[in-house]
Amino acid sequence: MMNKLHLMNCMEGMKQFPDNYFELAIVDPPYGIRYDELQNKIAGSKRSQNGGTWKEYKKTKWDRSIPDGKYFDELFRVSENQIIWGGNYFIEHLKNTKCFLLWDKIQRDNRSDGEIAWTSFDRPLKVFRYSRADAYINQCDIKIHPTQKPVQLYRWLLQNYAKKGDKILDTHVGSGSSLIACIEEGFQYCGFEIDKDYYNSAQKRIEEIKAQGKLF
Repeated sequence: MMNKLHLMNCMEGMKQFPDNYFELAIVDPPYGIRYDELQNKIAGSKRSQNGGTWKEYKKTKWDRSIPDGKYFDELFRVSENQIIWGGNYFIEHLKNTKCFLLWDKIQRDNRSDGEIAWTSFDRPLKVFRYSRADAYINQCDIKIHPTQKPVQLYRWLLQNYAKKGDKILDTHVGSGSSLIACIEEGFQYCGFEIDKDYYNSAQKRIEEIKAQGKLF
């Protein structure tokens, strides 16, 4: 099952692995804030940014609630360490930590200035500064998922919080950015995505990156 993106429910997928199989899980579960609806409202207003048009996403119910305690129990079972984006939404399921991470999106508008990740590491809080404009400048329509994060963010996480030889788990792959970072940084990975359309789009991105690697 390694070095693949699987079209399946992550709860079923994680059951297939023994305790602590993955050295690191980097996950971005639903925050329960209906972010796809917010993105579509922006698209409906014809608002543009950096010359690009805002993509309108299909109507789904994936961001209506957060995962329950069973998800976090299983995540902690199969992984030794975890980086959980949106940790501020899951406090009831997480332990105290001093090592929060902040993605500072640099741009200041009516949306959040950044996103917070909870981690299991005993390290100081760190900030990754990377502009949304740098990630998607003039390419808003290329963004395939409403909560898509830049590959550069995941590469920074791997460079600073993973060790050579670590196996990486992502339970909610979405756009595929995390797995692309694993490929580029030379890590084994396993990813799950339950939505067929997002799975297909992410798989296409991943295959394109692999093909580029073969060329060079």
